[in-house]
Amino acid sequence: MSTEEKSAAPRSLAEALRVRDDVSLAALLRSRPDLITPVPTDLTQLATRAGTRASVVRALERLDRFALQTAEALAVAPDPASYGELLALMGGDEEEPVVAAALPRAVALLREQALVWGGDDRLRLVRTARELLAPSAQHPSPTGLGPTVREATAGMSPGRIQEILATVGLPSTHDSVSAVSALGALFADRRRMAALLAGLPEESREVLARLVWGPPYGQVTHDPAAHLRALLDRGLLLPTAPGTVVLPREVALHLRAGRAHRAPEPVPPPVEAAAAHRPQVVDATAAGQALAALATVEELLKEWDEGGPAVLRAGGLSVRDLKRTAVALDVPEPVAAFWVELAYGAGLIASDGEAEERYAATPAYDEWRERPPAERWALLARTWLTATRTAGVVGGRDAKDRTLSALGPNLDRSAAPEVRHRVLALLAALPEGASPVEESVLARLRWERPLRGPQREQRGAGAARDEDLRSRIARWTLSEAELLGITGRGALAAPGRALIGAPEAPRPASQEEPEGPGAKLPVHHHRTPPAVVPPTPAEQAAAAATAARLLAPLFPEPLDHVLLQADLTAVAPGPLERGLADVLGVLADVESKGGATVYRFTPGSVRRALDAGQSAADLHAFLARHSRTPVPQPLTYLIDDVARRHGRLRVGAASAYVRCDDDATLDEILADKRAAALGLRRLAPTVLAAQADPAALLEGLRAIGFAPAAESAAGDVLIARADSHRTPPRTPPEPVPDGPPAPDDTLLAAAIRAVRAGDLASTAPRKPGPGDAEDGGGSGAPGGTLPRTGAAETLATMQAAVLTGEALWIGYVNAEGAASQRVIAPIRVEGGFVTAYDHTADEVRTYPLHRITGVAELADDAG
Repeated sequence: MSTEEKSAAPRSLAEALRVRDDVSLAALLRSRPDLITPVPTDLTQLATRAGTRASVVRALERLDRFALQTAEALAVAPDPASYGELLALMGGDEEEPVVAAALPRAVALLREQALVWGGDDRLRLVRTARELLAPSAQHPSPTGLGPTVREATAGMSPGRIQEILATVGLPSTHDSVSAVSALGALFADRRRMAALLAGLPEESREVLARLVWGPPYGQVTHDPAAHLRALLDRGLLLPTAPGTVVLPREVALHLRAGRAHRAPEPVPPPVEAAAAHRPQVVDATAAGQALAALATVEELLKEWDEGGPAVLRAGGLSVRDLKRTAVALDVPEPVAAFWVELAYGAGLIASDGEAEERYAATPAYDEWRERPPAERWALLARTWLTATRTAGVVGGRDAKDRTLSALGPNLDRSAAPEVRHRVLALLAALPEGASPVEESVLARLRWERPLRGPQREQRGAGAARDEDLRSRIARWTLSEAELLGITGRGALAAPGRALIGAPEAPRPASQEEPEGPGAKLPVHHHRTPPAVVPPTPAEQAAAAATAARLLAPLFPEPLDHVLLQADLTAVAPGPLERGLADVLGVLADVESKGGATVYRFTPGSVRRALDAGQSAADLHAFLARHSRTPVPQPLTYLIDDVARRHGRLRVGAASAYVRCDDDATLDEILADKRAAALGLRRLAPTVLAAQADPAALLEGLRAIGFAPAAESAAGDVLIARADSHRTPPRTPPEPVPDGPPAPDDTLLAAAIRAVRAGDLASTAPRKPGPGDAEDGGGSGAPGGTLPRTGAAETLATMQAAVLTGEALWIGYVNAEGAASQRVIAPIRVEGGFVTAYDHTADEVRTYPLHRITGVAELADDAG
């Protein structure tokens, strides 16, 4: 390297950032948005923030596996290291072509994220990253390498070091430093090391083989065996503590053929296709699932229409209420938790906020029901894709060992939206109609975001204890996407593809390939994972609208008829019009669901319709109008029989009473032993008084087999139509972001302009002032301190600059007391204010003179 090149090489991360262009700085800030929260004042502060522990940990956790392996290799390489040294550590003596081809991308990524700086001849890992990744006894390196010879012998006596030199055949030295250097040079020399190892017993080489890939530490007794003594005498094992030895890094690298990692992974694992289906079959299956999803959510809200389960004191549903909901929806409890959380996330259910707090539907539910089916589905799908509340963890334990309940606190997992979007993106990259092998999807995600450190995340019910959170979210994503109809038969459907804004699916090379799991399927490769750019809310809304537009033609038209059968059932061969479904849901009970819904008519269901204000004639007309088959005679008899008995008994509030025009019916009630608990006694031939309240009396008589009707104080029959319970207007829960939001282009441009201007102000050379000799500022550099001048000198310098047009360096304190330094070109000075073009803000501003701490002229060569 020439002298000019050496002088041009950056000496710090701040200098390396200073020579970057705006595009490169924007890439850094986009990938690490925490660096501009708040916007740094200059590039030195940006570099300092980029080297903080929290920011570096976050950046490392977002690297793909090969980029992380590259950073780990740099942490065990000399500081600084050349690109050739790094390549040797990554590829080993064999110099694998795939590693060599992928390494430039990894180094470029580390440079872009300000984790590595310097030219290819002097690559430097930022100090915090080196501290996190370098091996130590407390924190072993992911490479499995131990300390260097110099580090391992730091506390060893000089005499012992000289003994090791003599044993390996090296001449003695006058000091420990040169002795350690000679020993390290021996271990780094492949030829001499091979000869040294060849002279060892087989048992000694077996010990080295057990330690070579880590962990590099082992235990020995105070009187080690001969094969261990041979290793200790030659420095191939070095003591680090009483009874503990370590394999030096140089020795391990020789045994590994120079590789820092046992298995470098330069290429992401492919996502394999498990089965191929015709795209039309996938879309039709997904549409059916989407309809079922809408029906399930409506059934849930119908179940809670008059007020749902109580809210636990700590928030959420009780285990018993979740079980009841699962029984009502006819699904397993984890699936019920998913639907409950989805409705909550969409703002369709919430707590009513009453003294005895209960869950209930919100006013938004009534608006949602009036939308077209495709739009209703789009709201649910978009909510699921962006929500951080994760139903899969329900039933697990939190950090305080408390059970996580549905609708309760601590269900937010900030990584969930990104994982869901990434899983769907991987499905979108497969040929159209192909479903993936689940394990290949998980392997791909683990490569893109390798697991770092032990997982302390508490597991959900039934989850594998050794699986990280991202993998579990991915598994839940695949199953939940199928429940929602985003996928069909495991393959991404066209509406799901539009939901994530994916391009048109790649077609298989041949349309003649067979369908099913036995088909010969392509394997999808990605050279590098695409950059994750979270979509804006406007983009999400547009994608959801597109998905709804694609889904709408796949939905069947709502039917206006059913098929009545002689066994007192009605079959709905498809989705029904809302009015028909609502009335039929009161008149009959749902017996089974699926492609066709089966309703069953019972005395209780018919009485329910009569209680809701319908007459027998209304019910006959309704069935005749909406049945494609003749109304069966048994159903006609059932309606007439229940209607004939309905309302003959009247229950009112006297506390309460029963009246009936037929005194024989009252005699029958009094004679029935089952009515004894109601406390009935005759007041008149047609009136009985009861100790029970009217509601209990109604239920008691119905349990005996009668069909009483409630009446008002005026003697009119009360229509028993339950009032829908609604919460006050509620805002859906906001997702919990995974760190600062990604900046948009406008914010990035403004931030870069402010940082560059602040850097200009902090680094612009100035002419020495009168006080520089006293305060140490005679170098002409700002030195990080504000200039200090008197009021008269400040005013005179400003007025002179107006005449000459020169730029000045000023210190300024704003109304909040925040101090900053700026480069300005004064235009006008009057009335205690200076109007100037502010190079820092890139605009004309006016400053009160009394807030300017001082002023200094810029040096003639200032840029």
